[in-house]
Amino acid sequence: MDPLRVVEICAGAGGQALGLERAGFEHWLAVEIDPTAVETLRHNRPEWDVRLGDVADEDVWDPKQFKGVELLAGGVPCPPFSIAGKQLGSSDERDLFAWAVELCAVMTPRALMLENVRGLSAPRFSAYRQHVLDRLDELGYVADWRLLHASDFGVPQLRPRFVLVALQKEYAPYFSWPETVPLKTSVGELLQDLMEAEGWEHAAEWARRASGIGPTLVGGSKKHGGADLGPTRAKRAWMDLGVDAMGVANEAPPAGAPEGHNPKLTIEMVARLQGWTGDDWEFVGRKTSKYRQIGNAFPPPVAAAVGSRIAAALRREGPARELAEVVVHDEVYRILRAAEKPLTLREIITASAGDLTQEEVLLRLKHLERDFDMPRGKRRGEETFELGNFRAFVGQDDHIRHEYLAQMRSKVS
Repeated sequence: MDPLRVVEICAGAGGQALGLERAGFEHWLAVEIDPTAVETLRHNRPEWDVRLGDVADEDVWDPKQFKGVELLAGGVPCPPFSIAGKQLGSSDERDLFAWAVELCAVMTPRALMLENVRGLSAPRFSAYRQHVLDRLDELGYVADWRLLHASDFGVPQLRPRFVLVALQKEYAPYFSWPETVPLKTSVGELLQDLMEAEGWEHAAEWARRASGIGPTLVGGSKKHGGADLGPTRAKRAWMDLGVDAMGVANEAPPAGAPEGHNPKLTIEMVARLQGWTGDDWEFVGRKTSKYRQIGNAFPPPVAAAVGSRIAAALRREGPARELAEVVVHDEVYRILRAAEKPLTLREIITASAGDLTQEEVLLRLKHLERDFDMPRGKRRGEETFELGNFRAFVGQDDHIRHEYLAQMRSKVS
């Protein structure tokens, strides 16, 4: 199995791509909807097959032509799960997570890796996660979720990402999540040489002030303004590190800038904070576009760490491990999915062997109704509940996603 090939969807500007390359994967294909990000990918890796367009459009690429690829990977859109948004999940027309999972039925990759925001790990999406795990199990994969922090992989940034890894059952016993490493570098230590680039005499003093790790860089979307380093709370955290987060600078502080000056970060600094070393990747476009490409990326060191463990599993390196018991994310979903008839509230509680209270069941039913059709009925005066169709986009020709994309194409990023 040499080389290991990867098809990457929603590839962005290459954070995950570079990490997977470092892990030993060769890109068979990369697909991205943002034209400038595509230019960045093609500029840095002209030998790759990089396609521009909607990843779910078969005029852009035909998944069947990439059947049997070793790894299917991607960073599908985050807004459906973001805590900063409405958390519409499968009802959000931008949601591609379930569609990406369904690609496993078409492409039969040996492994799948998808990353998203921390919000997907919240109780609100427990049934969504359960549906994903159960669907992958039906397709012959062993899957697991893990919340990974960039700061645990050498990146001085508070950047949690929720990662799904699934492997065909013959490879799953060889997979283990990467071990974390102690963070040895602060924001100041990482960026001091760049702060000194224009001769600022007080860069060393600034580096001592910037002795912690930074908050999550927020790339944002084309709908909202220019480049800045995040919402109000993040801006305050950056100011505590001696950084003006109200924008991105064109250059490092000049010679003569006073002691105690709070500089803005440059594109080069932001890229380094995201895990690019500075000489391994060049970004195409204007400053705001470059910042957006960097801020929305999966840090290359995190992608490399997870990718390396997937590569080792695909090569069956090391001893096979006994698979851990699968975590049940939503017991109410599992009960309703297995039921042969609609169930009352009391029947759901009984089926949970008393593990769930009435309040817990009602809350989970409320969450379920946001992602699934939930027909209700009556039996002997008691309301009944039934698990209906999953509302997520999985390729339907009549899904609302198509209308949204037609109207908002220039603002999708």
